[in-house]
Amino acid sequence: MKHFFNRKETIVTEALDGFLATAGSGALARLDGYPEIKVVLRADWDKTKVAVVSGGGAGHEPSHAGFVGAGMLTAAVSGEIFASPSVEAVLAAIRATTGPAGCLLIVKNYTGDRLNFGLAAEKARAEGLAVEMVIVADDIALPDIAQPRGVAGTLFVHKIAGHLSESGHDLASVAAAARAAAKDIVSLGISLSSCSIPGQAHEERFGADDGELGLGIHGEPGVERIALEAASKLVAIMAERLAARLDPHSRYALLINNLGSVPPLEMALIANAVLSSSLAKAVALTIGPGHLMTALNMNGFSLSLIRLEAEREKALLAPVGPHAWLPAKPVRAPVVVAMARPAAGATAKPASRDAAAERLIKAVCQKLIALEEPLNALDAKAGDGDTGSTVATGARSILERIDALPLADRAATAAAIGDTLGTSMGGSSGVLLSIFLTAASQSLGAGAPLSKALLAGLDRMTFYGGAKVGDRTMVDALEPALKALDASGLEAAAKAARQGAKATAAMQKAKAGRSAYIGRQLDSADPGAFAVAEVFAAVAALFAPA
Repeated sequence: MKHFFNRKETIVTEALDGFLATAGSGALARLDGYPEIKVVLRADWDKTKVAVVSGGGAGHEPSHAGFVGAGMLTAAVSGEIFASPSVEAVLAAIRATTGPAGCLLIVKNYTGDRLNFGLAAEKARAEGLAVEMVIVADDIALPDIAQPRGVAGTLFVHKIAGHLSESGHDLASVAAAARAAAKDIVSLGISLSSCSIPGQAHEERFGADDGELGLGIHGEPGVERIALEAASKLVAIMAERLAARLDPHSRYALLINNLGSVPPLEMALIANAVLSSSLAKAVALTIGPGHLMTALNMNGFSLSLIRLEAEREKALLAPVGPHAWLPAKPVRAPVVVAMARPAAGATAKPASRDAAAERLIKAVCQKLIALEEPLNALDAKAGDGDTGSTVATGARSILERIDALPLADRAATAAAIGDTLGTSMGGSSGVLLSIFLTAASQSLGAGAPLSKALLAGLDRMTFYGGAKVGDRTMVDALEPALKALDASGLEAAAKAARQGAKATAAMQKAKAGRSAYIGRQLDSADPGAFAVAEVFAAVAALFAPA
């Protein structure tokens, strides 16, 4: 897999400096021990309160440095990607942040983290510093394992301990609350891919139609391979396993964590699925969905829940300095607002008859239907070959509704046809013609003659669409035709349309519409302009003197 980096050896230090450079304030700093010592800490820390220190390998961003700030971590210690920070780095963080109030270390339950943070704690105690450590083991994926992994639920402990520290609690009470919270957290993840590490060869172990349930945040294999199904079914499997660990009489906070590369659209869909699952009745607060504790570019997500009580809820709802923390919010059903009714006078007019109008509309629609294949062939030279099918679909929709049109009212008929084209044709051409006819309808309703009304429609269509004569679009035939219609009548309009369409064949490069993206030069008429010319020719023939 491809990654953006300079040298594998400097990825983490460069990333931390980029984070600090864009943090937006002077509230954060780093110790000067690069590259061995990678510690981000609060620059405004005065050691009068309990220091809260956590960390681990890089690759989980925004964890852990992203949660350093008022109300959360005092310092975060980083190792290399997926590697525990050294004892010396942890000890440096403890020394830099710990005063008489002491220090709490929050550690995820991995052997390297336990050992390195643990030895650093012992060394700090030997120096006379008061240090406590809480270990988080929230992953329920492997039910029979003696040492469950610490995953995204660890962030609940960061938030609760950080709040109590900021509120002035002593080390004993902060540590006790953190340990109690850690015991009441459950987490489970799922992914459709493993993650790849910059600078290392990657071999995807997943198939095209499967994923893994319960894989770790370092890409460790999950508890089982799982077939790719609808998101709601995958969430239901996770919800069932998580719910089995919950107290049915308690309220919970839910953290919805993006493990790396799930698009925001899908994360919102996942949130909806979770809050429609068997977990919904237990969830009172949500954090996310969003990137909180990632696994580089893993295409997966995790769910973490913590049992709520008054102090924990207060702590989770308290505002914090770090922007990476997503505020906890109460669960709310979507608010649905009734759609506004059409303005007075905008209601559809009843059907009425007018022989001349019906003859004109049928002639135009039949001509466009007959042009379906020729227009598709023209469009295939510059686009995706569907112009003829698109306009024929619109024409057929109008013919199907012709008996319901208010033909005796020109303005209402133009508006009704515009509405039909806007919904039936699809794509930009349907919208453009709908704008054209809707604006013309308004002008007709204000008393303008037909030729002036059509020019008013053209003005709005070109304003919104952006095309002008010379851009190789339908405007090249439509604008000269409508101007000639207004000045000299139908015969002149048909001639002007034909000349405009012919001119587009000599335009080597389109400047608007889909064909503007074609790199090669074009040598055929624009299909939209050709259609306009054919329509004007058909209308002129229809009303030609016998």
